[in-house]
Amino acid sequence: MATESNLVLYTDATPNGIKITIALEELGIPYTVKHLDISTNAQKEQWFLDINPNGRIPALTDKLEDGTPINLFEGGSILQYLAERYDKDHKISYPRGSKEYFETANWVYWQHGGLGPMQGQANHFFRYAPEKIKYGIDRYINESRRLYRCLDTQLGKSKSGFIVGDHISLADFACYGWVYWAGWAGVDIEEFPNVKAWEAMMTARPAINKGKDIPKTLNVKEKMKDPKFAEEYAKKASGWIMKGMGDDQK
Repeated sequence: MATESNLVLYTDATPNGIKITIALEELGIPYTVKHLDISTNAQKEQWFLDINPNGRIPALTDKLEDGTPINLFEGGSILQYLAERYDKDHKISYPRGSKEYFETANWVYWQHGGLGPMQGQANHFFRYAPEKIKYGIDRYINESRRLYRCLDTQLGKSKSGFIVGDHISLADFACYGWVYWAGWAGVDIEEFPNVKAWEAMMTARPAINKGKDIPKTLNVKEKMKDPKFAEEYAKKASGWIMKGMGDDQK
């Protein structure tokens, strides 16, 4: 939603990036997008490090009610900020102190501490590592699968179809991008029917379908249908990933 606003989102088309765009679209509030192409390592330039010293997307800048500028980074922190600052009617959150409020926090932290890091490593060893190490591939794909079973069990108990409570929440936003990319990490979504149904329900929402393609269309599912294209795409990505790793060692 590109309109005049104090909210400026610095992001790219990644599982972590789209958790914020889909949340903003669901909220329906104005924001400006700055596409940070991480394949160029722009996220490690000093101007961006002044916003996020960790040099990762997404990052968000805003002004508090008294005009004080504020920088937000880490997806969970940004989601919490958006909910507490802009979701007064609890469209995407639950009232502070409620059971659902704490349960939402459980799953947001679960994604940040488990699903994201493990699936990210599965992506790396399965797709990007120049040397295919079976132990690393098996370790991280199987740990990702364990986490998907955990999510599948939770969704199997849900009466609403959402991860927590009776409506969409930060928990759903945190997990969606990673589930959307499951196949890229070597995880077969067919193994997890509740997760598959949840993903389809999420994608069918107009705001989610729009937000997942900001700042650019992912097309990851289409890419995986063509093994040759997927191989070339992974090889190209591996080049800049390896370069970034080399730069980090300096």
